[in-house]
Amino acid sequence: MSIHLTPVLDRLCSRFPQPMVDAVTELAGERLVALKNVTVNEDFFPGHFPGAPLMPGVLMIESMAQAASVLLLQAPDGSILPHRASLRGVDGVKFRKPVGPGDRVRLELSIERRRATMARVRGVAYVQDQVVAEGTLVMAIEAEPAIVHPTAVVEPGAEIGPGTVVAPNAVIGPQVRIGPRCRIGAGAIIDGHTTIGEGTEIFPYASIGLIPQDTKFKGEPTRLEIGAHNVFREFVTINRGTAGGGGVTRIGDHNLFMAYSHVAHDCVVGDHTIFGNGATLGGHVTVEDYATISAFSGVHQFCRVGRHAFIGGYSVVTKDALPFAKAVGNRARNYGLNTIGLMRRGFTQDTVTRLRHAYRYLLVSRLNTTRALTEIERDPELQCDEVQYLVDFIRHSQRGVILRRATRRHDDVSPDE
Repeated sequence: MSIHLTPVLDRLCSRFPQPMVDAVTELAGERLVALKNVTVNEDFFPGHFPGAPLMPGVLMIESMAQAASVLLLQAPDGSILPHRASLRGVDGVKFRKPVGPGDRVRLELSIERRRATMARVRGVAYVQDQVVAEGTLVMAIEAEPAIVHPTAVVEPGAEIGPGTVVAPNAVIGPQVRIGPRCRIGAGAIIDGHTTIGEGTEIFPYASIGLIPQDTKFKGEPTRLEIGAHNVFREFVTINRGTAGGGGVTRIGDHNLFMAYSHVAHDCVVGDHTIFGNGATLGGHVTVEDYATISAFSGVHQFCRVGRHAFIGGYSVVTKDALPFAKAVGNRARNYGLNTIGLMRRGFTQDTVTRLRHAYRYLLVSRLNTTRALTEIERDPELQCDEVQYLVDFIRHSQRGVILRRATRRHDDVSPDE
């Protein structure tokens, strides 16, 4: 069972004494079972009492409250809610047996009633099969506050989500909306109509949502939309859109932008992509899910990079990069199927084989592209969603696709992911 215990305990309002829950053994719906191992080295035993060590009842309540926080802050999908839980009162508490060194206390918590800001949690503590304490906890649930360093500049009108941390000298513009639990690095600048999703990390000196580098831009109110759990490393630049390109630059979820990478105006980036150091997109580029653009590579305006494509380092891409394939060089040439990358991402051997045969039609058969696509669609052995997506990608290309094979001289370059 995967329990995010430490992050939840970090949100406890009471910082001392130390966390009083050692493990969570069961969490199902509105019920939780946790353990507290009581050792002779506990800080409270020397004073409570010398010669007859006894766990104080107030710490038994603290153990129950911490376990109740784990129960209340854990979302059904395993994520942690951006809230804090704190003990506001107890009802009907009874201490049935003393607890001393060597005892293992089993805490069983169940939610009796829950509202948006308050909850009543029934707690029972056992040592072996004997009840040692029981009672009802009244827990308050409140949004975790944002933390903004005094030297950071947050313009009036900006919205900072709960749990977000803004580091020194960061600058956040008035139309910026930042989701919960983000981290904004020192000296980072976020401006314009920019929205940033939950859990995104922006490292120092990144520039997010500033005006596009397009001479046709005249100050129109364009936007930048960034999804959740992205990472923007140092000096990354992401521009918002232009009126002529639709007005929006979009970034999906779970993307990694390494240092100095750049996304120009009106680009659309999918999910789970990786941009190496200095990777650059011209305007209006589309990068689909799981694509990788290696260090210092550039993608020309209006190009597309297909799903699971791999662009090698220092490449220049001036046509659409095919999905599932490797493209390397200036100008980029096709090095065939990205087999290593596909296997790492869980593609079955059968799917990889079908894609490899499809690429043989495209690169080796000496058929022109139209006839090769026709043969791929006629071949019953190649029918699967991935091959059909490859065919559709080529047919809908506006700039043409990278089908030129690598020469022997280019083969000296290792294109493997």
